[in-house]
Amino acid sequence: MAKTTPATRDRILDAANRLFYDEGIRAVSVDAIAEKAGLTKKTLYYHFKSKDDLIVGYLTSRDQPNLALFAKWFDAADGDLSDKVAAIFVQLAKSARHPKWKGCGFLRTAAELANMPGHPAVAVGAAHKKKFEAWLAGEFQGAGIRSADALSRHIVLLLDGVFSTMLIHRDPAYAEAAGQAAKVLIASAME
Repeated sequence: MAKTTPATRDRILDAANRLFYDEGIRAVSVDAIAEKAGLTKKTLYYHFKSKDDLIVGYLTSRDQPNLALFAKWFDAADGDLSDKVAAIFVQLAKSARHPKWKGCGFLRTAAELANMPGHPAVAVGAAHKKKFEAWLAGEFQGAGIRSADALSRHIVLLLDGVFSTMLIHRDPAYAEAAGQAAKVLIASAME
């Protein structure tokens, strides 16, 4: 039994990831997730005590992979610090061109839960955004930028703003433009 438990939990999270990301958390029922995972609802509830718990699990499962992806894009980019940060926006634009791209799952979930600011999934999303901001501030501090915390907050505002703008306009060029704005902010901070 112990060997199947993690696999079962992973199947549930995989199904939740696909359905919640594609359709939204309010539109997807626990029944639909259980069916997609090929399990009974009772089995799902054995692993997640409620739909809210499953939403938290969904976002938690996206946290490290998303942060790792941004770091990978940053590390793979050529050029100086401003080029590396701009590369995150360029890669985001490439991702947004995929027909299955639906934006930032953390922001979309927070929007669906806007009337429930104390929901634990909102806290998971906020923590994720803070981790990215702290990682970015660390990169800026490592490059000798004195206003690293303020600069990282500005870049996060650009990033989250572009997630929202691309959802509205369905135009990845906004991400590329935000990347250019980030380059200007970083270059001026490095002077």
